[in-house]
Order: sequence, then structure tokens, then C-alpha cells
Amino acid sequence: MNIFQNYRERIINLIKSLNKKGFLELPDNFNSINIDIPPINYDGDISSNVCMVLSKPNKKNPIEIAKLITEELNKDKYIEKITLEKPGFINIKFKENFWSEFLIDVVNNDKTYGSNLNQEKKSYLLEFVSANPTGPLHVGHCRGAILGDVLANLLLFNKNIVKKEYYVNDFGGQISHFTKSIYYRIREILFKEEFPKTDKDLYPGIYLVDIAKKIIKKNHDLNFDNFDNICEILTELSVNESLNLIKLNLKNLGVEHDNFVSEKKLVLNKEVENVVKKLKKSDFVYFGKIKAPEKEDDSNWIEREQLLFKSTEFGDDKDRALQKADNSWTYFAADVAYHENKLNRNFDILINILGADHAGYIKRITSIVEALSKKKKLICKVSQLVKLIKDGKPFKMSKRKGDYITIEDLIKEVGKDATRFIMLNRSSDVELDFDFTKVKDKSKDNPLYYVQYCYARISSVFRNINKNLNDKFNFQDFTYNYSNDEIKLIKKISEWPKCIEISSKKLEPHRIPTYLYELSSEFHSYWNLGKEDKSKRFIDDTNKVTQDKLILLKSVSLVIKSGMNILGVDTPEKM
Repeated sequence: MNIFQNYRERIINLIKSLNKKGFLELPDNFNSINIDIPPINYDGDISSNVCMVLSKPNKKNPIEIAKLITEELNKDKYIEKITLEKPGFINIKFKENFWSEFLIDVVNNDKTYGSNLNQEKKSYLLEFVSANPTGPLHVGHCRGAILGDVLANLLLFNKNIVKKEYYVNDFGGQISHFTKSIYYRIREILFKEEFPKTDKDLYPGIYLVDIAKKIIKKNHDLNFDNFDNICEILTELSVNESLNLIKLNLKNLGVEHDNFVSEKKLVLNKEVENVVKKLKKSDFVYFGKIKAPEKEDDSNWIEREQLLFKSTEFGDDKDRALQKADNSWTYFAADVAYHENKLNRNFDILINILGADHAGYIKRITSIVEALSKKKKLICKVSQLVKLIKDGKPFKMSKRKGDYITIEDLIKEVGKDATRFIMLNRSSDVELDFDFTKVKDKSKDNPLYYVQYCYARISSVFRNINKNLNDKFNFQDFTYNYSNDEIKLIKKISEWPKCIEISSKKLEPHRIPTYLYELSSEFHSYWNLGKEDKSKRFIDDTNKVTQDKLILLKSVSLVIKSGMNILGVDTPEKM
């Protein structure tokens, strides 16, 4: 039961009825009518702004309109009282028996509680990570990988269709340098030749040795005497081994993609040429000159005629180059072809998760999607930087695999669950401090521990009475009298669908761990009341748990389990 959605629908139906009777004029639409949680100092369970929305079309004071609406609402058998607060909010307080039936409904709909089943279902193509296949993933990729994966889980929870995709940048200069680096590592292993460390174009990471060894082991017939002779096959082998390493990194993080799309295949299949032709037909491409970037010395910048996309027509600060000086395609041109490829697959919405260093890329890529589709179908989310902190200081964990910290290192240090939960603990568009001391702390200061401990405590109650937490309930009664302290916890449970709704609408999954922490805090607070008051304890002196408390426990556990599943984090029954 989504009490916010239910009462919004009831209020809208009520004002429609009042309109038919000639008492009210309706607004142009009902989008602005909300049902929210009232401030803590107001005596209400839910609150609505409906009177203020109706004030303008009716040219009446919101309080006058409120009197009309509350007269009808008071007929609801579950409402105890309605109060009005300036400038025109309606605060609704429910009777105690409402919360009893609410919990039973939650338990009966254990698999779907929180999911918006009435919402229009859409298809999403979610692209994330898409790191260059030149080595293992580092912490900079970690946050975006988790954001993309959890966002997909969230959309799937609401029964949408979601595909998770990785765009493989396996074409261009960086891949040539990577392949040559592997070649020199192979020569180093086979012929004891020194790796040319002075060549700044090469990748120096020691992880290349592992890739080189795997290629040697699997390809006994390859002759490594001449780079040019094996360049093409070695590129394919090197990229494949690097991708295998990336997939393993992601799997250890709990992330698996549905598709991997190759940039090289797009180019070889002439998809870049074809999309440029399409843009030319629509007059979005021309030959022209672009000025030097603001931070670059004009004296070193050579203006030249080149193929440009008219991205300024879509709000970009300048038009973007599609070809380089040697007439080869730019990285942007390949990206244009990739997004045309996405559009041709007819998803309702495209989502890109970008790293902090790609934030400036958003406008040009949203421009190209708008030009190709004539719709704003692309949403870009930026995953900001992560600062690792240990003992109050910036922390470097390992330079063994290069001059950066890998996802593998991070997971070994704190585990998958902590990595996923804490990386989502703040909005993705702000920098995140990842404090190792707090992540390993077994206290309220560690949000992951606090939520998992909540679930483990509930599990312990069921174990003590020889019941399985996952078993279905057979209700003997449907009316329970919950105390104010229990209702406070139940009201937090009732907020779960609203958390899902806002998280989905704004594509902000960081709201889920915040909510789970708040729910767990309410639970632990109630649990601690039992230390002084026996009536608050879940297990009584005869080692039994009353059905009303079992349902309350079960409801909290269902929401915790549901939320942690979306986050891709475990809920241990013992800690």
C-alpha cells in the first residue's frame, strides 16, 4: 500500500466530484498536487498542498477551499482528524486501526511493496563504466559502475525494461599505444629485452605483464619478431584480455552488463560515415573553422577547415569537430555513430553515466541525440570523484599495478558490500569521502553496519522462537493496537514507496541507503526501549512473540531486504 499515492488519488477524485457539483474549478492538470510527510512538529501523518493548488483557478483563499475538502475527507473511516496549517496545508492523522491494516497489506505484498505498479512502464538503455580497455578498473570507475548498476536495479524494481551496456573504446591512438606496450612486455618475457620506459606513449603498469603472459600461453604459434606483422591480431588479443580483466573487476563488485558494443566495429561497419551522411541531409554538418579553446594560447592554435557538427543550434557553446587533420574520425564522431546505434534500437530513454572528467561532454552528446531523434531522449548523470581517507589522511593503497588504486584493491580492503553501500551514500554529483575507519567501524557511524545489524536483530528474534523469517504469515486477527512508539516506526515503513518514487523519478538511488539508515535508526531506537520497558520487548517472558509484533518485525525486514537487494548488498541473518 502506497498511502501517499492512494490519498492523492482519493483527493483528486474528491475535487473532481466537487467540480461536477459546481463547488470547485479544476486546475489545468493535477501535476502540482502532492501528498507529503508533514513537519515533525505538526500533528499529522500525511499532508497535502491541494488547497493552494486550487486557490488560483478558484480565486479563493486556500483556507476556504480546505473547508470544502475536509468536510468530504472526514467521511473516510480511517481518518481520525484533519487540521489546517497556513498558508493552506491539510494535515491528515489516521486512526490506530489504519496502521494495523497497513502492515498486513505490506506483508501480503512482500515482493512488490514500494514498487509503483501503476506507473507507465518504459524501456531504458543504461550505459555506464565504458572505460578504455587498457587495464584494470580503478576507484575512479567504481562509483560510476555502482551508480549505473543500482539505477538499473531501481528501474527494474518498478517493472521497467532495462539493458545495461558497456561501450568499448577499442579503436584509435590509445589502443595502438596499448598494443605496443603489450608487445614490448612480451619481448621482455620471451627475449629478456628491457621495456622502453622512456617512451611516454607506452603504458608502464606492471599489470601488462600478466596480460602478456596470458597471450603467450594461449598463442604458441604467434611469432613476436616483428610488431607490424602481428599488430592486428595482437590488438584483438590485448583488448580481449583487458576486457576479461575489466569484467572480472566488475563481477567482483557485483556488476554485470548485458551488452558490450565495440567502437571498432561501428567504424568498420561504416556506421560513422552513414550517420554523418544523415546529419548532412538534415543540414547539421558543414565545413568551417573553430577558434582555440579558452585556456589555450591562440598563437599555438592553427585554424583550419574541418567537418563540424552544428551543436550550437542545440545550446552548446561551440560547434564540434567530426574529423581530424588527417581526415580520420574524431572520438566524438564515433560517439555520434554509437548514439545513432542506440536510437535505432528504439528504447524510450537513454541514460549515460559519465565520470567527473567527462562532465563537459554532456552538452555536445545530448545535442547530437536531439539532432538525430528530434527528441530529448538522453539523460546524463555525472559520477563525481571519490577521496579515499584512512586515519584522517588521504590514502594510497597500492601502486603495484600502476599509479592508481584498483577496484580489486578496494574490494580486498573493505569488501563488496561496504564499497557499494558507501559509494551510494551521497548524491553522485558531489565528491565523496570514503573513510576506511568508518567503513570498518561496528557502530551507528557506519551506515552499512547499522542497516545490516537491524536485519540481523530481526532474524535473531525469529530464530529464538524457531520461526523462519522468510515464511508466509497466517493471520488470526486483523486489528492490533500499536503504541505511539510503534506507530512512529510504522510511519517510517510507509515512506518506502515515496522513497522509491522520488529516487526513480529523479534517478537518484543515493536516497535509498539514506532511507534504510533512517528506518534502521527508528528500529534500533524502539529496540532499546525494551531495556527499560518490558512491554516494548519483542520476546516476552514466556519466550513468545505476539502476532502484532511479528508483523511489525516482518514488515521492517521486508523493506530492509528489498532496499538492500536494489543496492546489491547482502542482508546477513547473523553478525
